[in-house]
Parts: sequence; C-alpha cells; structure tokens
Amino acid sequence: MAVDYQCFIEFDSSRSLQEQVREYLVKAILSGIFSPEQALPSCRKLSQQLKVSRNTVSLVYESLLDDGYLISRPRSGYYLSDGYKESSQESAENIELSTDNSANAAPNWDDKIKVNTHQFPRIVKPTHWSCYKYPFIYGQPYINDFPLSHWREATRKVIADSHDHGWLCDKVDKDVELLVEQIRTRVLPQRGIHASNDEILITIGSQNGLYLLSQLLMNRDSRVGVENPGYKEAYNIFGLAGAQLHPHQVDDEGLKPNSLSSMCDYFYVTPSHQAPTGVTMSQQRRKELLDLAQRNDAIIIEDDYDSNSNFELNPAPALKAQDKSGRVIYVSSFSKILAPGLRLGFIVAPEELIYELRALRRLMFRHPPTRLQMEMAHFIAQGYHDSFVRRFRENTRQRWDIINDAVSKHIPYCDRLAKNELSNALWLQTPDKISSQRLVSRAAQHGVLVETGYSHFMTASQPDLGDQSTMSNTLMSNDANRYFRLGFHSIDKALIHPGIIELAKAFDGLR
Repeated sequence: MAVDYQCFIEFDSSRSLQEQVREYLVKAILSGIFSPEQALPSCRKLSQQLKVSRNTVSLVYESLLDDGYLISRPRSGYYLSDGYKESSQESAENIELSTDNSANAAPNWDDKIKVNTHQFPRIVKPTHWSCYKYPFIYGQPYINDFPLSHWREATRKVIADSHDHGWLCDKVDKDVELLVEQIRTRVLPQRGIHASNDEILITIGSQNGLYLLSQLLMNRDSRVGVENPGYKEAYNIFGLAGAQLHPHQVDDEGLKPNSLSSMCDYFYVTPSHQAPTGVTMSQQRRKELLDLAQRNDAIIIEDDYDSNSNFELNPAPALKAQDKSGRVIYVSSFSKILAPGLRLGFIVAPEELIYELRALRRLMFRHPPTRLQMEMAHFIAQGYHDSFVRRFRENTRQRWDIINDAVSKHIPYCDRLAKNELSNALWLQTPDKISSQRLVSRAAQHGVLVETGYSHFMTASQPDLGDQSTMSNTLMSNDANRYFRLGFHSIDKALIHPGIIELAKAFDGLR
C-alpha cells in the first residue's frame, strides 16, 4: 500500500525531465523521505503530480531499480532496497538525535583557528552581476563566446578511447606531458619565452601559482615590492606568508622604483598590462627593474595574467623574455581568456625551483585534475585555442573601440592613467572628488554595474609596511576612493554605448 506522498519539482527547461526526476527521487531516498515499509508513488500518480509523462517516470524507476536503489514487487509497486531501508531509518534517528545535542558541546572555533583571515579582505564583486542590464564587471567573460563545441570535441578525445583510462589515474606529482609540451611549444613562444619541460609546472590558476611561490620562498624576513594600486589577492597571499610588503607607485610607465626598492628581496609585477590600471611597463623601466634585481640579488615574479587576451597588434614580449640570469619567475593562466571556472595556469621557472614547487604542490593537492589538463592539451593541439584567441582578440578590439569612444564622448571628465593602452579594462578617476562608492550606488539605480577601485590600493592600515612607506602610502590612500574600473567583456556588445550613457546620467546626479 502506497503512502500519499506529495512530490513537486520546479523544472529547469535547460535540463531533461528524466534527469531532474531521477535527481529528485535519489535525493528523497537518501534523505529518508520515503517510508522503508511503504511503496513509492505509482508511475501514474507520480506522473500526475509532476505533470510529466508516465513513460518518463517509468524509465526513471527502472534506472533506479537497475542501480540498486529500489526493488520491484509484482502487483504491489516499487520499494526501497534493503540497503536504503537502513539509510532511511538512520536519517530519522539522526534527526531526533540532533535535537537532543547540547549547543554547549560544540567547540569554540575562535580559540582553535590560528590564522586570522579577516585581515586579508577580498575584492567584493556581486554574485548577481549578470542581473544588471549593463554589467561593466571585470574578469567575467561573455558566456556566449565560449567555444563550447570545440571544448566538447577535446573532451570526447579524452574519454572516447575505451582502452585509455589515464585520466582516471593518480599522477602523484606529475603533470600531463602533452599539456606541458603544448605550453612549451605553442603558448610560451608567443610571449618570447623559451623553456624546457622541466621548467614548467601546471597550477590551478595563476593565484594558486602565487600561493605556492609565497609558501616556498617567503617568511617574515622577506620584503616584497608590490605595485600600488595592484592585485589585492597577491597582497593577501604574500601577507599570509608573513612577508613585509613595500608599495611602489604606478605611473604611466609602470612600477616606479623608490627608496625601498633596494631593500626588496622580491618584486611582484604585472608589466604587460598593470593590474588594475592597464599601463604597459616601458622598456626603460623593465631594464631598470632587471638591473635592480641583479644588483641586489632579488627575484621578480611576473604575473602575465592577460598573456592570451592581449589584443595589441604587436604586444611587448614578456619581461621573462629579457631575463638573462634566471631571476624572473613567470606566472600565467588560461582562465582569463577561456573561462574563470577552468582554474588552470602554469609557472615557468628554473628547474631546481620547479622541483621544489612540485614537491610542495604534492603535499597540498597532488596535481590539477588530469582530465582537465588533457582536455586543455587537446584543445591547444587541435588548433582550437589559437583560433579562439584570434576571434577573442578581434572581438575585444571591437569592444575596446566602442567603450573608448563612449567614455571619451559621454564622460570625458574622468581621467585615465593609461589613455591609449589596449587593456582589458578601463581604469578611471572620478571628477570633483566624487567618491567611487557613491558612484557605484548611483550607477546601480540606472542598471549599471561598475567596480570601485579603492580595494586595489594598500591602505594605511596595511600590516608590516614599515615607517618608510608612510608618506607614499598616505598619499595614495587620500585619492584611492576616486578610482573605478570598467570591464567590457561580460556585457552584450550592443549595450556598451547605452550603458556609458546611463553611467553619465549617474554622474550628472552626483556633480
């Protein structure tokens, strides 16, 4: 005899009905919703409740029967199998026990946590950014541009061979050789870099690469020269390792050496397009930085985050391409151009350093997912990556022309440090000392999402700066609240110009 269960699913039109019905029933079985002694709803009744065909429900029940979730009793219906009867009873008992547990028995986690992560604030971006009509958010791609068919083809090449299950195996601390080879022969030469396979390590994005480097190379005695404004998560990662951060102002030539430069053991730079200003480091500054590192036995960490998305006709080679003494560690990523969710990047460094990084990575997560590495390797080997990069750069160039023209026409009073740089975002300064927080709030009322630039600066409260940095740091903090950033990849191309017009209306309400 069946219990009168009431089932309801809010169906997603992008997924099959059969898939969603099965998912619902599996969750209900594991959660103990169905009585172990009573039959599940009949095919006819469940199809009526869910408003789907009886055939759909029947196919789902049969698949659950094959997979051992259910048993069938002739002329009686479907019941939970013996294994899931016990799960159902345990779920009910656990619910009763959880109400009896005393809150006083819980541990005091504040006493046990040894690292205060609250001192490392993140860059806040709204999770509902796609709900804005004009989302000028940076770092998110226009989803429709992703080469889905080509990526599926790469995936099929990995899993189609029934005799090759290498992607299922634990590689311990090794990387997929084909991906390393593709990076060495197809990706790095475009940035003027030549390396051996033993000088390349695959990471879970460039941020993971920075974390590995910080844990291996830095401690409380380390002094790191960083760009100000700069990449906030790099500040946080180096700070977590205990390093002392020395800010360096950014002008129209990039990082500007100062009195603290000679004290630095490491420099972290984004010379291709400085994050977040978009400035390209001049050849003179590059030479100065390399000479400085040579004189003071310092190491340079080059974050070439937009190496693949650089759409200049003749982009400058990477800083590492000019390195003759092995002092530049190169970090890059595939995530920026393809999709942030891929989390796949790499480090290029001397072989002895890669050896130590590989051992450290093994202790953390062994290696990035093998299947993902293999898919990316095939994606590059088949020429899909190169063709996508060409389309991406042309599309980005068009987008930049549109937003550059719109900004120049409708908000010409917003100054830019990098006026003609073909970077993947525009870094702007508000007029009349208008707060960027006020701008963000007012722009949202017009359906426009912009990002405040304040969080990209090192503030006066930044730990371990030292007295010598106070004057420079205070100067930067006073103006930090006047900057904002406009990304232009996540927004529909046709909405870029109208979005800047709406942003101009927001400014009119503030000026």
